[in-house]
Amino acid sequence: MTTPADTSPEPAPDRAGSPAPERRSWLRDHSELGVCAMLLALGVLVLTDALTMDVDITQRGPVGPKTVPIVVGAGLLVIAALLAVDVLRGGRGEAEGGEDVDLSEPADWRTVLLLSGIFLGAAALIEPAGFPVAGALLFWGAAFALGSRRVDRDPLIAAVLSLLTYVVFDKLLGVPLPGGPLMGVL
Repeated sequence: MTTPADTSPEPAPDRAGSPAPERRSWLRDHSELGVCAMLLALGVLVLTDALTMDVDITQRGPVGPKTVPIVVGAGLLVIAALLAVDVLRGGRGEAEGGEDVDLSEPADWRTVLLLSGIFLGAAALIEPAGFPVAGALLFWGAAFALGSRRVDRDPLIAAVLSLLTYVVFDKLLGVPLPGGPLMGVL
């Protein structure tokens, strides 16, 4: 008795003559190259922005506002190249061990959504209420979303942290932040 012949089509070979599933497997085995491509694109973007930045000719000293972005962009390009070489030589990223994370549990979407809402709310309040108020609400809300329920302590810590951040950026570093109603006080 004869068995019916297998009539399932074989995968079409690619240009090198190997079947298509092997090509897909190669791409899956070298998926870290996607990270390399992202780092390369980010490095090119940072360098392009840094090199086309308008800088006042009266800047003081050899280190100007272009220096750090150029260093960061060049570093991104170097890391992208080194990672690509490592991946092509057979290097693989280690799977997440999850030290204190139970990988079998689903994501905590409530916390993610709370943090997203708090962040968007703080961004919307920054202009009318000022950075100190919006920042305090951001810090307090983030602490609440992440599980802290110390209503007696958290608002005070958030207010101090927000005011310190405002003073450091606005007064010491010269990065103007909106003060809101506290503009005359601070």
